[in-house]
Amino acid sequence: MTPLPETARPDVNGSADASTRDSSNRWLIPLGAILVHICIGSVYAWSTFNRPIQALFPNEPWWFSPPYTTFTTALVLLGLSAAFGGPWVERRGPRVAATAAALFFGTGLVIGGIGIALRQSLLVFLGMGLVGGIGCGLGYISPVSTLVKWFKDRRGMATGMAIMGFGGGAFLAGYLNVYFMGRFGVARTMMLLGVSYMIIMLIGSRILRSPPPGWNPVGWTEPAKNKMIAVRSVTRNQAVRTMQFALLWGILFINITAGIGILAQASPMMQDLFQKTPAEAAAVVSLISLFNAGGRFLWASGSDYLGRRNTYTIFFLAQFVLFLLIPGLAARAEWLAFESSLLVVFTMYGGGFATIPAFLADIFGPDNVGAIHGALLTAWSAAAVTGPVIITELSGRARAALAPGASKVHIYDSPLQVLAALLAVGFVLTLLVRPLKQPE
Repeated sequence: MTPLPETARPDVNGSADASTRDSSNRWLIPLGAILVHICIGSVYAWSTFNRPIQALFPNEPWWFSPPYTTFTTALVLLGLSAAFGGPWVERRGPRVAATAAALFFGTGLVIGGIGIALRQSLLVFLGMGLVGGIGCGLGYISPVSTLVKWFKDRRGMATGMAIMGFGGGAFLAGYLNVYFMGRFGVARTMMLLGVSYMIIMLIGSRILRSPPPGWNPVGWTEPAKNKMIAVRSVTRNQAVRTMQFALLWGILFINITAGIGILAQASPMMQDLFQKTPAEAAAVVSLISLFNAGGRFLWASGSDYLGRRNTYTIFFLAQFVLFLLIPGLAARAEWLAFESSLLVVFTMYGGGFATIPAFLADIFGPDNVGAIHGALLTAWSAAAVTGPVIITELSGRARAALAPGASKVHIYDSPLQVLAALLAVGFVLTLLVRPLKQPE
């Protein structure tokens, strides 16, 4: 089959025909993806809201405290909505899906802000947790499968560009949340951000479009046969029944659990271990988010050359060592070494997110990667519960056992050791990944 031209004119539904246009136009697609992801990525800076919101709901039990329930529920709904919405995203196209994501995410934050203003924790939960979480899930997968199809020649780099925006959103929000809360209070800040994010995401959705069927980049030829890269695509239902899918689910679950456990308590952890002020801790959360974003692009792009399996092997080995070292660094008050270790961990945490869509496209083919990716993101839902529970529950028990006025420097030792053990399991799972058997 003769390849179609590299770019095509979008129609009103965000699909494309074979009309010839400047070949550089496909590079606009990542811009739309970044605009969507930079907004939904702000969820990763929600730890800056923890203590201000907690102060408004002092009598809620910890298991229904808005800071805990909204963050965890949003990430659970992210995975579930991505899983159930994946086939719908593939059918309707990225523009419709991103538009729906904008409406859900923006509206969810506005509802959450109203709940904070009225001191109604259930409303906060429904808005930021449920409605906002659905917006996160639809917004997360809608650009990724599109970029895989536009950039067959650079799958890792393409997914890295999109998912880099998710980490970048947390970097910006880490500063903006604290600044706006200081000026307007937490409730008004939440509503202001909801409206702003909705507008930005709607702009991004207008840029997204799918390539025409059979489209290939100009000058691109099918690479030489690689046993780790599928020559035919399988459906989502076929993929989820394979051992490869189960292994990749476990790999993603462990990598997310380790990182999100720290991320959920990043600001309080630095205040406890190094007596940082909330503003200082928020600055580090933003810096972490910057490395998280950069790691998504760098590691995913590097995986085009290293191979996806080798990239994850590096992730698990390096993080296993660092998670065991971090408690000692905190005990010795070695702040720069502690901070550097966290930054390295979060490049790999972000890199794991960005590399997995390309890994899926390699193993199962690119045609249905959006739907398969959505199903795999249930690992994110599970990790969103597991990671924060491990670090919150175990550190909470250690904190409760402290004598009055005692140092808190060791309260995170046990959860970090548990997470290190999980990373060792992830290393083993990575070694077990084999190519999908393809029909001759």
